[in-house]
Amino acid sequence: MRRNDGQTLGWERMVRTGLGAAGLGMVLHATPSAAQVSGNNSPSTAGTLPPVTVEAPSQARPRAQSVQRASQSQRGRVATPRNAGSGQARNADTREAGSGRANASSENSYVASSSSAGTKTNTPLLETPQSISVVTRKELNDRAVQTLTEAVGYEPGVRIDASGYDPRFDAISIRGFDITYNGIYLDGLRLVGAGLGVFKTEPYGVDSITVVRGPSSALYGLGSPGGLIDLQSKLPTSQPFHEVQTVFGDRERVQGNFDLSGPVDPNGQFSYRLTGVVRDADVFVPGGKDNRVYVAPAVTWRPDQSTTLTILGAYQKSKTPGSMFTYSTGTGTTTDIFTGSPSYNSLDQEQGRVGYLFEHAFNNAVTVRQKFRYVDVDAVTRYVGFLGAPVGNVVSRYTGYVHDTLQSAIMDNQVEAKLSTGPVQHTLLVGTDYTASKFNDKQGFGFGVSDLNLAAPAYVPESIPDPAISSSTQQRQTQSGVYIQDQAKLDHWILTLSGRSDWVRTTGEDQFALTRQQQSEQAYSGRAGLTYVFDSGVAPYVAYSTSFFPNLGVDPTGAFFKPTTGKQTEIGVKYQPLGTRSFITAAVFDLTQSGGLVTTGTGVTVQRGEIQSRGFELQALASLGGGFDITSSYTYLDMVTKQAGDSAQIGKFPSGNPPHTATLWGNYALPLAGPFAGLSIGGGVRYMSWSYGDDLNTFKNSSVTLVDAALKYDFGQAAKELKGLQFQVNAKNLFNLHYTTCQVGYCYRGAPLTVIATLGYRW
Repeated sequence: MRRNDGQTLGWERMVRTGLGAAGLGMVLHATPSAAQVSGNNSPSTAGTLPPVTVEAPSQARPRAQSVQRASQSQRGRVATPRNAGSGQARNADTREAGSGRANASSENSYVASSSSAGTKTNTPLLETPQSISVVTRKELNDRAVQTLTEAVGYEPGVRIDASGYDPRFDAISIRGFDITYNGIYLDGLRLVGAGLGVFKTEPYGVDSITVVRGPSSALYGLGSPGGLIDLQSKLPTSQPFHEVQTVFGDRERVQGNFDLSGPVDPNGQFSYRLTGVVRDADVFVPGGKDNRVYVAPAVTWRPDQSTTLTILGAYQKSKTPGSMFTYSTGTGTTTDIFTGSPSYNSLDQEQGRVGYLFEHAFNNAVTVRQKFRYVDVDAVTRYVGFLGAPVGNVVSRYTGYVHDTLQSAIMDNQVEAKLSTGPVQHTLLVGTDYTASKFNDKQGFGFGVSDLNLAAPAYVPESIPDPAISSSTQQRQTQSGVYIQDQAKLDHWILTLSGRSDWVRTTGEDQFALTRQQQSEQAYSGRAGLTYVFDSGVAPYVAYSTSFFPNLGVDPTGAFFKPTTGKQTEIGVKYQPLGTRSFITAAVFDLTQSGGLVTTGTGVTVQRGEIQSRGFELQALASLGGGFDITSSYTYLDMVTKQAGDSAQIGKFPSGNPPHTATLWGNYALPLAGPFAGLSIGGGVRYMSWSYGDDLNTFKNSSVTLVDAALKYDFGQAAKELKGLQFQVNAKNLFNLHYTTCQVGYCYRGAPLTVIATLGYRW
């Protein structure tokens, strides 16, 4: 088993071997040997695997006046309107208190005019020298998104199903590089993940999602060269907004959602929001569940127009399978035979978070912000895997137990100043952030499970005890960073310069072997971008950016690994036609990751990996008149392995990454004056070309085209007394296409047909 990109291994390999193969965790105690756990579905792994380090970036939230200034700076372009709530509350001002968010039209349009994710200041997308996409709440609603991977599945440069259908994790890569552990953010602060303790996102609790492509370490510090995804929480609104939903679907899905918000006092100094989800659902493996309880309260205090404090919390309890794997009979194929046992197959996770967003504007020129969040994740995984190859039709199996806990505290402080030097207008940002994390990993392996007859698999209930703990490791990590950015405007020109320095300290202890590792890293990263904005709404740009990511462990000589680094050159053009709600972006990029760790077939980890990713991305989206909304994308990706632990991989295309992907989604609300008033129809197509199934490029995955569909009806158009009542049906993979995706030689089933019906009421 080898990887030459320094990224996480596939989820099935991580769970089958019980490894926390990425994230904060390192493996100091080996899992079962190749002789113990081997065969078609159980690769062996040895040695220390690279961790994903921790970072505490932030996304700025300028005050409301800043939003107006940003809109005015667009040289006559029409900005999308502020968020006026949704449904029947659209005429109310439900702007999220204190957020200063530019994506204020999230409920009304597919098109966002601004985002702070690319610069940590509220900057029009047209003026940001980086490829960025925003998935608004309207699009999330129209597609009835149930997972983060579904939410970003229509975005350019994003790969979501290289590991097949899996409700346990949000496995995502951008431009060919994994971001699952080191590229997911909430309100500008990173969601730290480690081992099997990965923070799970409830899409109903977010207002919008921003995808930033390319290295972003200049502002966010440690991370993937592929980019990042920033989730925007639903925050308290200044006007009342209420929504309840009942959701039904196949595989016994029953779900309830609620979203309540509004002012607390007559003066509007205090406002609240309470969002929740309760779900009971099955998945296609025997006995598999996808259950969830989620509740997220938030309170905003706005003592005056210049000061805002929002306190946010969330608690989530979920239950998914510990194993989703089906038996593979050969290269590039899978069967319907579940390899695990319904009696011992669960990932029970509890996660909680609490934090705040504070902002104060001293005047029109100087604003300070502070963000803080504490997160606690507790995940217990139980699963069954194959122990060796089948003998005839019978295969022996083993049990695996993993208990991971993770606590992290993150704080980010910012000062934003607007000033002038002659004719040049500057937006200067200075910030510091700090993260402290603690990760504990306990693993055990046993053999108290029945054999499986592949010719006639039977999943009878059986009592399977938890195996004894045989591995216990602990890691602590602290990270601190200092960054500065200047956005200098001279007439139509905008020069964006960003720089950052990070210090990371990691210690790891093996509780059984009583050994200890310690490592400190320091690195600089930067970005330089130049944009020219024409009065017509065309904005070409060029940018250079870098990333870095510290690696824990030592090479065969005993020397510490150097950080994995990335560098990218990007040239693009953005176009926002005057007087329209539309946006078109195109970008070409040349991205190289150097110093990736390579785990060789003998279990030795070396640092020789280098991968080059080049490509072209195109996105066009619009909210047109007459109730028509559309989003489309195309991605061309050309990757090559430059250096690897296995020389046979050099010059090969890393597996699981299709060279061509294309998406198209549209939603049409029929005219209110016609006989079908209140009816909306939606449909989408997702195309993925062939890709290699292993890193030696010995076989290919077939291309696949998936179709999605939606139908919605607003009962308020039929009778006034039914105002606010809506019914919606969504089908994903409409034609139930059975397809397989292989990566690094391991194959997974794609998501089957899923039908969800939603009955909602808003007032």
